[in-house]
Amino acid sequence: MSTQQRSDPADIAVAFTRVLRGAGLSVPTSCTHTFAEALCAVGFDQRDRVYWAGRATLARRPEDTAVYDRAFAVFFDQRGADVSLDEEELLSISIAVDVDDDDDGDDGADSGDASDDPVIELRFSATEVLRHKDFAQYSSDELVRSQELMTQLRLVGSPRASLRLGPSPRQSSRPDIRKTMQATIRSGGEPLERHFRRPTTRLRRLVLLLDVSGSMEPYARALLRFVHAAVAGRQKVEAFALGTRLTRMTRELTSRDPDVALAAAAERVSDWSGGTRLGDGLRRFNDEWGVRGLARNSIVVVLSDGWDRGDPDELAAQMERLHRVTHRLVWVNPLKVTPGYAPLARGMAAALPHVDHFVEGHSVAAMEELTRVISEP
Repeated sequence: MSTQQRSDPADIAVAFTRVLRGAGLSVPTSCTHTFAEALCAVGFDQRDRVYWAGRATLARRPEDTAVYDRAFAVFFDQRGADVSLDEEELLSISIAVDVDDDDDGDDGADSGDASDDPVIELRFSATEVLRHKDFAQYSSDELVRSQELMTQLRLVGSPRASLRLGPSPRQSSRPDIRKTMQATIRSGGEPLERHFRRPTTRLRRLVLLLDVSGSMEPYARALLRFVHAAVAGRQKVEAFALGTRLTRMTRELTSRDPDVALAAAAERVSDWSGGTRLGDGLRRFNDEWGVRGLARNSIVVVLSDGWDRGDPDELAAQMERLHRVTHRLVWVNPLKVTPGYAPLARGMAAALPHVDHFVEGHSVAAMEELTRVISEP
């Protein structure tokens, strides 16, 4: 291994994790973070330390060891002293893997070069790389390409009971008199068929509050595309911008043309990349929208890094107030993925006790995890 670290440990950890996933291993994002922290601790000076740092954090099952060993040999050993890599190299990495041969009829005859291991070509498409790339590192072209990935996300909230009744396929305590009488008339007055009704379900409303302050600028432009995909892709989604003021932008984002929608939202939000007062913004949301009905039994998602210039006590009070009326309160923080991150910002520390889920928000893959959290019962 190299005596000089030529790449950031976090970049190496993410790249090696992609290789393992392409080889079929299931590696959660949390394991990638742990591996990055381990690399920071052990460095790249000694091969055994790097090997066991990855083995302990990434290979979670005994059967993963063989694939891990092959991947490690290609990714680290064959690279020699240079462990740096660029995106183009990530697009095509070959890993030789062992294949079990259960053919008992092998009598030792020559079957070719036994030293040649089967090779699996792991080809990472640009789309796959883009899914895991940090929003802050996106180019303008990548932002446009990410829009298609955002629109593929299925933002479906958990169902809740509705006051409306619908047909029931089986006997229940609520007979449908009207349909039963209609069926009786059709059968000549004989009650041959009975109909029943039962309460139906409806999807919960989803409310998205996007922090558009200066500290969120590297992420807000990508997250706005996620918000647009949510508003344009399903009903009962409300979108607000949080900055020095609260701005409702649901109507501007309803257009399915992203260019039209994003331009309208940018014109609507006058305090883009300015300061932020999360407590004041949430107080206005609670007073004018949330507590009055928009947030009641809804899923509310706050997309913010937690940096706030306002009073943290005000933010804590408004978060507690909002949490009392929502079905689920989710906070999405793009900085959570950072190795060693701790919610030390005043705003984040004040809000966290009142949050049901605290999730990452730095990439398309993180947004996919957010959709899973939103869809939970």
